[in-house]
Amino acid sequence: MNSAAIYGCLGTALTDDERAFFADARPWGFILFRRNVETPDQVRRLTDALRDSVGWEAPVLVDQEGGRVQRLGPPHWAKYPPGEAYLKATNDPMTARELARLGGRLMAHDLKAVGINVDCAPVLDVPVPGAHDIIGDRAYARDPALVAQLGRATAEGLLAGGVLPVIKHMPGHGRAFADTHKELPTVHSDLDTLDAWDFAPFKALSDMPIGMTAHIVFTAIDRKRPATQSKKAIRLIRERLGFGGLLLSDDLVMNALSGTLKERAEKSLKAGCDLVIHWNGDLAEMRQVAEGVGRLKGGAARRAEAALARIVHTPEPLDLVEARERFDAMLKGRLDAARGADVGEAQA
Repeated sequence: MNSAAIYGCLGTALTDDERAFFADARPWGFILFRRNVETPDQVRRLTDALRDSVGWEAPVLVDQEGGRVQRLGPPHWAKYPPGEAYLKATNDPMTARELARLGGRLMAHDLKAVGINVDCAPVLDVPVPGAHDIIGDRAYARDPALVAQLGRATAEGLLAGGVLPVIKHMPGHGRAFADTHKELPTVHSDLDTLDAWDFAPFKALSDMPIGMTAHIVFTAIDRKRPATQSKKAIRLIRERLGFGGLLLSDDLVMNALSGTLKERAEKSLKAGCDLVIHWNGDLAEMRQVAEGVGRLKGGAARRAEAALARIVHTPEPLDLVEARERFDAMLKGRLDAARGADVGEAQA
């Protein structure tokens, strides 16, 4: 039986110590970062080795949003734009949706080719004026309805290519005035405001297979605990947002959380997260997390199985050359037109 954890590794190939730890700890899955990526052949060898270490086709995750958050990039993989670029490329939301879906489908092709089958995207956070720019251009729009539409388009592109999307960061990161990597933000907005703005895209995509929590205190939900470690917040995600999928914690190492890594894992799982993520590949830290993580069982195990059942093993047909040319032309052509209009207005 697998444990309720997802771990990273330190380099571009597994060490003997990592292999032995994974064989013993049996994490449900793995997550890759830029430090783990060199070439397509190397990444494929690494994902194979990770799965070999636990003896089954364990999911391998990555953050591949585009823009600032893209772990596989040039020269071996295409550069993708940040979320806001899709709507900026056109004044037509329908065209932006087509572009976002195509981007998701192309990213899925890149990931699946090297053995990655879960992408920690789309970002469904809706920034408010003055919010910390940790989300910034990662957001598809500054309007919940448009975020939901473009987020769904990206998710559908990923699913069609055989890669599971992860909606993040539940129940919403767009109102945070601090970076959760560095400190714990507190949001004081009332529940009706949150429901109409922050929660809306997550409710619209509640059918997605996997979600990720936010390390943020929402005083209207729980005055003391960040959503990741709050039973009240997890209950809201399940009931008010209607999310029945597999729920992952954001990374346990972030400074928004406090206590030992064992305590952070225990609190997150006790609150209702199905799985916890430890990303940095530090073996001593992973051993601490493992002390606070039990086996994946009950409802969490059923949700994990249901999520993996959503993987399409025969992806939607794709003419790769045509699709990439169309994607680049739509993106570049629309943006060039927009820039031209801006120049014209400036000269007028």
